[in-house]
Amino acid sequence: MQKLVDFIQNIYNTKEFIPLHEPRFIGNEKKYLNDCIDSTFVSSVGKYVDMFEEQFAEKVGSKYAIATVNGTAALHIALLLSDVTADDEVITQPLTFVATCNAIEYIGAKSIFVDVDLDTMGLSPQSLKEFLEKNCEVIDKKCINKTTKKIIKACVPMHTFGHSCKIQEIKDICDAWHIALVEDSAESLGTTYKGKHTGTFGKLGAFSFNGNKIITSGGGGVIVTDDENLAKKAKYLTTTAKIPHKWEYVHDEIGYNYRMPNLNASLLVAQLEQLDGFIKSKRDLASKYTEFFKDDENIDFVKEPKDSKSNYWLQAVIVKDVAKRDNVLEYTNKHGIMTRPIWKLMNELDMFKDCQCECLKNAKYLEQRVINISSSVIV
Repeated sequence: MQKLVDFIQNIYNTKEFIPLHEPRFIGNEKKYLNDCIDSTFVSSVGKYVDMFEEQFAEKVGSKYAIATVNGTAALHIALLLSDVTADDEVITQPLTFVATCNAIEYIGAKSIFVDVDLDTMGLSPQSLKEFLEKNCEVIDKKCINKTTKKIIKACVPMHTFGHSCKIQEIKDICDAWHIALVEDSAESLGTTYKGKHTGTFGKLGAFSFNGNKIITSGGGGVIVTDDENLAKKAKYLTTTAKIPHKWEYVHDEIGYNYRMPNLNASLLVAQLEQLDGFIKSKRDLASKYTEFFKDDENIDFVKEPKDSKSNYWLQAVIVKDVAKRDNVLEYTNKHGIMTRPIWKLMNELDMFKDCQCECLKNAKYLEQRVINISSSVIV
């Protein structure tokens, strides 16, 4: 393990503590932030919100982008726009950050967990297909769960650590079963699958700009879509469902105070200018790790899956011997290199223990073995 510690310290040219992933503010962040402050438009109205939405949509290849306060809010609204209601069901993966399932629960819907693929760590189209064929039927263009008698309204795959799942295959299955596809692309800005950007395969996708993401404004999220009506509805719902008017305050349904402040957007405009450089740095770092681990019989470095060009947001390894994973975590953290295990499976958390599950052997295998290692952009 000391070789790994020495290797990472050499990469970042420091013997000091090395965090897992820290943001880089090395462009126009202070300039745009000061401009935003001087304008006095620091809340959810201002030129930087509009600029960011336009530039982000262009970057990922969507027609519309609606900025939100965080990625969870973006996913929550995307599910509402997909007609997910209380007592509906939503298929997702158990190996994900808790926000994925929280957004489903906010509506009162229930998660169903199907397995992931080992190569992508994201939702497995084969597991999805097998679950639907075994447990479901289509009646009047609605996917009915024969076990619970409830409607499965949506499917939410998550692109783990910036590696795309087999999203086109998942979309094809969802279309055949009349299930709305909502992509949790919180971690995959800059990632493509078969040449198309993640988050743009279904009608709606959601991204995050939390402090540890590839670009950040401390918080923030965005919904993307090609549907003009959905885009207008998303902006309306995230602006407390206020009917636009210069001075009157009229709200005609329950809305959400989810719009991104102009302050955050000013940071994101500057960060977005640097995205290509950040991705290049991360891909270069992945190449270094690939070379370092190539002859290691005990640890596999996680590389981008077939047909995917990954942003390598968080670099990851798989420790083959389960008993040794905690040894790696303990040694690296003790020696000033922050590492972390992958998330505990959602179906093992108290809130989601009663959710329907199929065989989750791949998710369990990865949960027991995956470690994230130093992933910051090198400057």
